[in-house]
This record gives sequence, structure tokens and C-alpha cells, in this order.
Amino acid sequence: MDVALDEALVLLDVEAEDRFDLLRQAAQRLQEQGHVKESYADAVIAREKIFATGLPTVLGGVAIPHTDVEHVNTPAVCIARLKEPVDFIVMGDDTETVSVDCVFMLAMKEAHAQLTLLQNLMGILQDADALRLIKTGASAQEICSFVKERLSKVEA
Repeated sequence: MDVALDEALVLLDVEAEDRFDLLRQAAQRLQEQGHVKESYADAVIAREKIFATGLPTVLGGVAIPHTDVEHVNTPAVCIARLKEPVDFIVMGDDTETVSVDCVFMLAMKEAHAQLTLLQNLMGILQDADALRLIKTGASAQEICSFVKERLSKVEA
């Protein structure tokens, strides 16, 4: 999998006022690491307002925000785990919200790669044990290693 995911892109105990504050913090980390352009944060927030990314799962809510490929320098995933959940609008149902405590922010260079990564992530999100490790893992290193291993298994 040619997608950057390292410890610097795993944020633990993030404190966010709301979903847009959270998206800005995760986008900022992706930008600091050189993966996205300055335009990425505004683009991901604008897209979230139109196409919500909150997903109810077996263990609470997660969100998978992303935006168009032109805002991305190199493919990466930023995982942000929140200290306190924030509400996201549910994907495909703008009348519902879900309390989200974990976000997988995608920065992809190709639309088809984004779809593949989304499908692979859905496998993790539907697995209670996998999700539990991500939501309770003790360190960024542990979470990063686990997610990388799971994503590489899917492609094999």
C-alpha cells in the first residue's frame, strides 16, 4: 500500500470544539508532514458540509473525511482519536448525527485509490476487535502498526 501512515499521523486524545475544529487539526498535521496543500483543510471542510462522513459502527461512531485529489501532494491517512466525541452528520442521511470519537482522514492522489482505501477501511470498521484496538490502543505506534498490517493484508 503506497499510502503514508506513520506515528506522526496518529493523533491521540485530540480535543476539538466540533467536527470542523477536528478536521482542521487533522488537516494541519497532514500539511505539516507535507502530504497536503494549504487548500486541503478548507476543501475537506467544504466537502464535509455537502457530503457528510459520519458512520455508526459496532463501537460508536467514526468518520472518514476526505476531499478532491488536487489538494493532495502525497497519499496519506491521518488517524485522530478524540478525548471527547464530537457530532458528525451520518453519511447518506443528513437528518441523523453520530457521536464520533475516531476519524480516519484520507489524502489520496487518485480517485480509484481512494475508493480502494475506503473499502479496505470499511473492513476494519466492521470488525469490533480491530476497532477496539484503534479506539483504545496505548500508543500511536501500536495503532499505526496495526492499521498498516490490516490494510496490507486486504490488498494481498
